[in-house]
Parts: sequence; structure tokens; C-alpha cells
Amino acid sequence: MAKALDGKVVLVTGAGGGIGRDIALMAASEGAAVVVNDLGASLKGTGQTESAAQAVVAEIKAAGGDAIADGGSVTDPEAARAMIEAGVKEFGRIDAVVNNAGILRDGFFHKMTYEDFDAVVKVHLYGSFNTSRAAADYFREQEGGALVHMTSTSGLIGNLAQANYSAAKLGIAAFSKSVALDMKRWSVRSNCIAPFAWSRMISSIKTETPDQVARVAKLKQMTPAKVAPMACFLMSDKADGVSGQIFAVRNNEIFLFNQPRPVRSVHSGHGWTADEIAERAIPALRSQFTPLEVSADVFSWDPV
Repeated sequence: MAKALDGKVVLVTGAGGGIGRDIALMAASEGAAVVVNDLGASLKGTGQTESAAQAVVAEIKAAGGDAIADGGSVTDPEAARAMIEAGVKEFGRIDAVVNNAGILRDGFFHKMTYEDFDAVVKVHLYGSFNTSRAAADYFREQEGGALVHMTSTSGLIGNLAQANYSAAKLGIAAFSKSVALDMKRWSVRSNCIAPFAWSRMISSIKTETPDQVARVAKLKQMTPAKVAPMACFLMSDKADGVSGQIFAVRNNEIFLFNQPRPVRSVHSGHGWTADEIAERAIPALRSQFTPLEVSADVFSWDPV
């Protein structure tokens, strides 16, 4: 029986642990040759070692798969291109990229520094651009390819103390949609996953109150392995026609997110003044306002 990714070559960034590791392992088990990228940095993006990527490569090879390690930074366009070219050189082609690499530097906005904002946006948003752009030339030439980007409900819905992370993750959703539109003519797909999974990226959640402890206990039920099947599906030929979409995976649940569209309108034949907006427009629109919620307010039920 043919496997979902037989003959394909995929790059998974940030694959030394957590969600990326499980995607790399499952992609290999589904027949793909994998470029396992991981900088080996701390959660804040400091330090560097290739040992994490090499350990995942060893796991893949021990299971009979094929993989190579890469320790480059996705924030460097040349390093991102080198990741793609390493796959092409070693395995002959590149078919998919999973943009999973990420860091966190949480902090309330009034305390956030430029450096912390810049570092997070560069890894998540610029990193997704760098690897995708490097792959795009090969995808066009072979008239096919798949991009899978990791977004987050922190950006799609909202979260406290994550202005940098939220901005990057919502930016990734818009980026993915634009790439899907631009690359459609070459049969290139671009989609997003908002993963719910216990990993290093969310292990810094505070556990100072009983509610926070209970929330973390629920999150620990949602393993990174639950996210991998969706990523592998989106990389496979079975996902033909699926592009420009935003999915979420929460334990055994799969969600499709809506995307911004007008929900209500008001009209004035002569235009508006500020007073008229306050008196007529806002009262008519208020019932459709999006509430100031965080992800936990929207996904308020236990994972199943």
C-alpha cells in the first residue's frame, strides 16, 4: 500500500523537539525524505547546537527512513535557502516545507522591548517567508509543492502578553493566503495550522493559581503527535484543491477557521460626521463587535 508521502522530500523547521519533531517523524514514516532543521536554541532563541536535529535524524534512520540534519537559522535568508538546497542536493527535489520554527518572548505590551518584538517576528514571520521563498523557485519549476505554516489562536483570537507573537502569527495567516493566491497557477498550496499541543513553546505558561494549574493539565493531554497527521495530509497529494485555509488541531478535534469578511454595514447618503457615527453607526454595528477574548474564552470546553 502506497504511503501518503512516498517519494516526497520535505523540510520541517524547528524539528528538534515538540510539534516539529513529531511532524518530521510522521512524514518519514509516510515515506518522505526529511530535512530536519533545528537551530538548537533556547525557548527565547539564544544559544545554538545541532544535536537536537541530529537526534531526530537518528530516530528516523533507526526506523528505516531517510533524513539529514540542518542547523541553520530561518531568520537568515541565505541559511533558509541552504536548507532547501541541502534537500535538493541530497534527495533530488523539494516538495514541501513546514514552517514550524518559533520562539517566545512574552511580556505585557507596556513592558515589551523593541528587541523582543523584533526577535519573535523575525523567527516566525520572516522565517516563514525565507524558507517559503527559497522553495518557491523549485516549486514553480516542477509545477507543484506544499507550504504548511504554523499560526496560533494567540493571533487569530488573542492572548495576553503576546503582542509580538500574536502579530507574527496573524501575519503568517495573511502571508499564507497571499502565497496561495500567487502560487496557484503552479499548483502550489499554502495552508495554516493553529496547533493545540503541549510543547516547549507553551511550557512557560504560568501555574500560579488553581485555574492555571487546571488549564495546563488539560493542555498536557494534547500531545504534539496529534498535530502531525494534519501536517502530513496537507503535504500530500490527497490535499489537492486545499489551499489558503486555516485549520486548528486540538487533541482529536479538527477546526476550520473563518477569515475576515464584512459582517454588517451602515450607509449614509451624504457621508458621515464623527457625531453621526457615534449616534447612528456605532449603535447599529455594536451587536456585531468582536469581543475582547483570549483563546481560552473561545475554546472553553475540555479537549476530546
